[in-house]
Amino acid sequence: MDLVDAIKGYGTFLFDLDGTLTNPGQGITNSVMHALAKKGITVTDRSELYRFIGPPLIESFEEFYGFSHADAVQALADYREYFSVKGLLENEVLPGAVELLAALKGTGRKVVLATSKPELFARRILAHFDLLRYFDGVHGATMDETRNKKADVIAWALVHTPDLGRAVMVGDRHHDIEGARINGLDSIGVLCGYGDEAELRGAGATFVVPGLDDLRVALGAF
Repeated sequence: MDLVDAIKGYGTFLFDLDGTLTNPGQGITNSVMHALAKKGITVTDRSELYRFIGPPLIESFEEFYGFSHADAVQALADYREYFSVKGLLENEVLPGAVELLAALKGTGRKVVLATSKPELFARRILAHFDLLRYFDGVHGATMDETRNKKADVIAWALVHTPDLGRAVMVGDRHHDIEGARINGLDSIGVLCGYGDEAELRGAGATFVVPGLDDLRVALGAF
């Protein structure tokens, strides 16, 4: 079955946020730089920090910089010190996002956010860019990191979305695709963010498309 045929059967679209609907590159990397500077670490190539976009941050500080768990927890607090004030709005809506969300709502589909970003921050970002009105539900990580893995966020979103219908997850990184698979969902990988085609297909994406406009066209909203 191709995407055009499959998309007709999806009643609920779950979306990742970072790299899928918005480009948070500047804000996230500035926040990571702020946290690393507290440890005396200077990063001159911003692109080295793009790998922080998507996965849980504590795990990223541990994996990418060898922080102990305690140091990674402190780094997260330092990250949020910057992000909560400046970083979350150093962001931009990706091309085609508004049109796709409006088209989905126009066809009666449910639209739900499922992000590893703390829900508090996600709501502020959606409200700032006037995207909140398109969503039937907004679900994300908890501030205490007890719910931060994408599979757990998706599971939470599914439980808290009434009259779910058949659902599909849309995201730009392997965490989105793997989280969907763990929850028994189809997935659509988009190449407008921070993951490439090999990553998305390797994670088992049901479909991979270049950008959000391709989904809108497949939906039949020309």
